[in-house]
Amino acid sequence: MWKWESDQEAKAVIVIIHGAMEHHGRYGWLIEMWRAAGFHVVMGDLPGQGMTSRSQRGHIDSFDEYIVEVKDWVQAAYQFELPVFVIGHSMGGLIAIRLLQESHVNVAGVILSSPCLGLVTTPAKPVELLSLGLNKIAPMVKFPSGLTIDMATRNADVREIDSNDTLYITKVSVRWYRELVQAMKQAFANLEKMPDVPLLVMQAGDDKIVEKKTVKKWFNELSLSEMHYKEWPKCYHEIYNEPEREEIYEYSKIFIESRLKALGYIL
Repeated sequence: MWKWESDQEAKAVIVIIHGAMEHHGRYGWLIEMWRAAGFHVVMGDLPGQGMTSRSQRGHIDSFDEYIVEVKDWVQAAYQFELPVFVIGHSMGGLIAIRLLQESHVNVAGVILSSPCLGLVTTPAKPVELLSLGLNKIAPMVKFPSGLTIDMATRNADVREIDSNDTLYITKVSVRWYRELVQAMKQAFANLEKMPDVPLLVMQAGDDKIVEKKTVKKWFNELSLSEMHYKEWPKCYHEIYNEPEREEIYEYSKIFIESRLKALGYIL
């Protein structure tokens, strides 16, 4: 994991959880925006992704590996003795949900960016059945993810960078897929275990990867004291990379600063 400290007197700490296939290096712009606004940032690469030492890229034995890893990032954020906020994008949003459902973590608020609670495109039924069998006898067999850079964002500059990114994962294991599917199911099955933490869900309106109807269904079944849902109509999946990203960042910052004011912090 890495820590980026603000040059100002910090207001809070932001823990960012990236999505599937990618890594922390794709969040440079967002990290700098938070730092410039007076926030420390903690982030790392998830197991099997980015610069992690795991030899089997695109593979995990259990989704719990992600939860354990991110819990360490949150623990590191506590060391600053400031309010801690979590931002989870896509699979990172799913990880944040499962972390909150299964672990007691003290966070001041959570932002979910196009959280992976359902997929727009799923494998054909014969392939789905095959994956169930392979998960038992050959869990490390890999297949192309089916995701493309053009599906993620409309931002031409980001697309160009991603096309030359050697850390970007294009194949995932059968076990990885089965664990993702199971985690999505658990996110719904354990709705009552969600702690009463202020929540902002921001969903891409033209998402080519995550099924936005499923995200809205999950949100509508929640019962929290403070919860907000915002859809960005033209945006593709990676809202923090979209041409509207400055507006989206400002919306995020307003949510976090409102929570800090509610906690009695003078901004």
